[in-house]
Amino acid sequence: MAKMNLLQAINNALITVMEQDERVMVFGEDVGHFGGVFRATSNLQQQFGKGRCFNTPLTEQGIIGFANGLASQGSVPVAEIQFGDYIFPAFDQIVNETAKFRYRSGGQFSCGTLTIRTPYGGGIAGGLYHSQSPEAFFAHCPGLKIVVPRNPYQAKGLLLASIRDDNPVLFMEPKRLYRASVSDVPEEDYELPLGKADIVQEGKDITLLGWGAQIEILQKAAEMALEDGVSCEIIDLRSILPWDAETVAESVMKTGRLLINHEAPQTGGFASEIAATIQEKCFLYLESPIARVCGLDTPYPLAHEKEYMPDQYKTYEAIKRTLKY
Repeated sequence: MAKMNLLQAINNALITVMEQDERVMVFGEDVGHFGGVFRATSNLQQQFGKGRCFNTPLTEQGIIGFANGLASQGSVPVAEIQFGDYIFPAFDQIVNETAKFRYRSGGQFSCGTLTIRTPYGGGIAGGLYHSQSPEAFFAHCPGLKIVVPRNPYQAKGLLLASIRDDNPVLFMEPKRLYRASVSDVPEEDYELPLGKADIVQEGKDITLLGWGAQIEILQKAAEMALEDGVSCEIIDLRSILPWDAETVAESVMKTGRLLINHEAPQTGGFASEIAATIQEKCFLYLESPIARVCGLDTPYPLAHEKEYMPDQYKTYEAIKRTLKY
């Protein structure tokens, strides 16, 4: 075991897979000698050379188009989009090429070895162009997998699994956790399963569901609720696509209540898909309407970031409303 923060765990995963597989290449804006804007790719170019870790022009569409071509001819590209907010110029390449290449070729060709890394979310005073959570846009697109880690241990295991998965993966990193804390991470190689939720804490009165940085928010809200005698079950979804509806449904059948928390705006957020599915599966078990605690339906505000965030206090109040319904 070694103490690592989330950035170090990602860097360690990249080193691990690049040492094992010479087909793996890391590229994006400033990822080379500079080591990335957050330093996630520090020392990769020095260790593996400019042929396997290199800077690209400032064109997200070009980065993913180039990555699609590499993946389709047998390379294992790990493409970085410097901020999740700037993934939208590459939207056409991701949803119309990356996700569909296997389908359009009848399985003859695939972009399945492509992994796209990008930091997302707020909490760093980044304003409206450096704080968005765009996971729901891509969750509507068959052919992709979407993975979000919550801590350094999860980050390394999920990233290694993503790079080795035979499907294109969008790996979204909660940037406010990059240097927030350290935890024990195995130095050896390991993987965590994609598409499988993680029960962080067991409980009996209400299920709290989230992913990424919001898991810490749910834990704080659960501690507040426990003082009122409320036992909360906390589930980290980990994968948005595919998502583990079975584990969530089993929990809700036990607790009778569900609260979903995500940082993205509420309207059209992925909580809506979860709520619809769980309502279908668990209708006769529900003791109250499914609650959503989400970001506001507004561009991400700089001056009012604290008011925007779906924090532990909003979550705690929603827990109380759900229990008293």
